[in-house]
Amino acid sequence: MALGLLQSLVSDGRVLVPDEIALIGFDDISFAAAAAVPLSSICQLSRAIRRTALRIVLEEAADPDSTPRQTVFPPEPVVRRSTAG
Repeated sequence: MALGLLQSLVSDGRVLVPDEIALIGFDDISFAAAAAVPLSSICQLSRAIRRTALRIVLEEAADPDSTPRQTVFPPEPVVRRSTAG
């Protein structure tokens, strides 16, 4: 969605990114860096999340009485020109 908005703002030209508005996306898709104004994004560590989820499922399947746990993966900012970073 952020990439679509960015493209619209750039093509319209009435609002300048990042001079008049800062824009940031989520999930750092591959097209974000290649946009007319490279889009800043929040990156989740998808590979680490998948590996950890699989490990937890396997551990809990092996020991159904184990205590459920929560694992937190802090998101990482990827600063590009759309936020004048």
